[in-house]
Amino acid sequence: MSVKSCTMDTSMSAYVFVVILSLISTITNAGLSKPSVLFIVVDDLRPALGCYGNSLMVTPNIDNLATKSVLFNNTFVQQALCGPSRTSFLTSRRPDTTHLYDFYSYWRKAAGNFTTLPQHFKQNGYFTQSVGKVFHPGVSSGHTDDFPYSWSVPAYHPPTQAYKMAKVCPGPKGNVYMDIVCPVTVKDQPGGSLPDIQSREFAVNFFKNMSANHSQPFFLAVGFHKPHIPLKYPKEYRDLYPLNKIKLAHHHTFPLRLPLVAWNPWTDLRERDDIKALNLSFPFGPVTKDYQLLMRQSYYAATSYMDSQVGLLLDALHTHGFSNNTIVVLVGDHGWSLGEHQEWSKYSNFEVSVRVPLIIHVPGLTDKHTDITFQYKDPLKQVHVKYRNHSRSNLVQTQREKIDIQKNYFKEYNVIRSKEFSLKKYKVSNDLMELVDLFPTISELAGLPVPSTCPPNPFKIDLCTEGSSAAKLIQSISHTDSSRQSTGLRWKSAVFSQYPRPSVEPQENSDKPHLKDIRIMGYTMRTQQYRYTEWVQFDPATFHMNWSRVYGTELYLRNSDPDEAENMAYFSSYAELRSSLSRVLHEGWRSVLPT
Repeated sequence: MSVKSCTMDTSMSAYVFVVILSLISTITNAGLSKPSVLFIVVDDLRPALGCYGNSLMVTPNIDNLATKSVLFNNTFVQQALCGPSRTSFLTSRRPDTTHLYDFYSYWRKAAGNFTTLPQHFKQNGYFTQSVGKVFHPGVSSGHTDDFPYSWSVPAYHPPTQAYKMAKVCPGPKGNVYMDIVCPVTVKDQPGGSLPDIQSREFAVNFFKNMSANHSQPFFLAVGFHKPHIPLKYPKEYRDLYPLNKIKLAHHHTFPLRLPLVAWNPWTDLRERDDIKALNLSFPFGPVTKDYQLLMRQSYYAATSYMDSQVGLLLDALHTHGFSNNTIVVLVGDHGWSLGEHQEWSKYSNFEVSVRVPLIIHVPGLTDKHTDITFQYKDPLKQVHVKYRNHSRSNLVQTQREKIDIQKNYFKEYNVIRSKEFSLKKYKVSNDLMELVDLFPTISELAGLPVPSTCPPNPFKIDLCTEGSSAAKLIQSISHTDSSRQSTGLRWKSAVFSQYPRPSVEPQENSDKPHLKDIRIMGYTMRTQQYRYTEWVQFDPATFHMNWSRVYGTELYLRNSDPDEAENMAYFSSYAELRSSLSRVLHEGWRSVLPT
């Protein structure tokens, strides 16, 4: 097996460069400013979206965005934890360079004065604004969300986020709890609202204010909290997903031959009152099947609620006159396990934790229409209009009949939705992407200087990238007439993620160890065919790994085992393959960069 990257065809590279310059020239000649950027980050979002082929999901607004964009189907984070992931993709540096594997250090003090994505735009004349959760708040962003380096004004955080760990989830007899599963009546919540509603309202007002002064392009980053736990959302969204339609994860038991060091005991769930009440054993559980279904149902409902906020945001982008000249990027900061492998939350190197959706819209490029619209679509009305009409009919006499009508309509709706999805012409790339690629990609698409590749010792270099610009991939896919699974361009042949552990066996701090407690680092590499992982000795004082001290190895054959349920690393018949993959893993990301 070869996983070496090849050089990109020079003529194609030159062609794409000319086309992008032409696009920028067209915008300038039309009397418009540089393209603005709307950067949407969604917390804990796996590719559980209609546009990613999940016919159960009701996400009409993100699906609509995808029809006008390039959808990247194989995008991976560098670490499946909020703080390290966001610091990584906003600086375009990997965790071993930012020296951030937890929430308790600030890269400008711990590693280097690295320029961030919004800072790069600010330094090139953009007004930059952060709304909601973009950087991880607190120590990891200097207690200021990296203001004033990255932002023109201080970041906005919704005040109702203060109740993330509060007892606000309604329960029996009028009591309230701090639960995972938390459908609520919005007006009854503290502040009469929810964080993502407040973030969306602030961002909509931002568009209104900017429309009065359109002389300066903007970089607006909006971070939505849901579907991060608690799964707190307006209760009507739960009706989109009848419990009898929810299924357990395909492989929801402990994987065969999984090394114990790879296991995450999902301690964040165990802090919640409803999970505590299940009296689960530590560290393996498992969660009862009934509650697995309830958590999956609420994750989907919270995702549809988030989709509604995205839709209202995009609708405002158009209403205030920015949609024809704004690059839109939507990305998840990492995935989330929904019972796969008997695990929950993130904190691992499994596909469900490190793979995220990535959708990039470039007006005039990914969508050729001269007037780009993002009309809001209410997820609730997508399903319930027909049901409500039946409910008002005099023919409906009993509650039983109402339930039967609803069940039948959901069945009919899902059939129709599957057909609609199969007919849609999404522009799809199956090329392997990493979130460190975002910085150079967005810079090139906007016509800004593209950071050069970081040298092996990058700590004194303020502006460089440990990713690659995917602008040429976007350009190539956009110039096809239909969905395209492969661009034909030479691109990276592997992507890399990692996760730290304090010990071989699971313990209370296995999910989120502080830097001083990290003793093992799990380095994982994903190719088109395989996922290969080595858990090796790590020194938190020097940030060095010892490849010769291995505590566990994983090998998953993606073509025959897409759920990563059977670890094949210990079979002698795969020794040669394991050796080949191990060599590239040790060589690292530089060995597979397109040049």
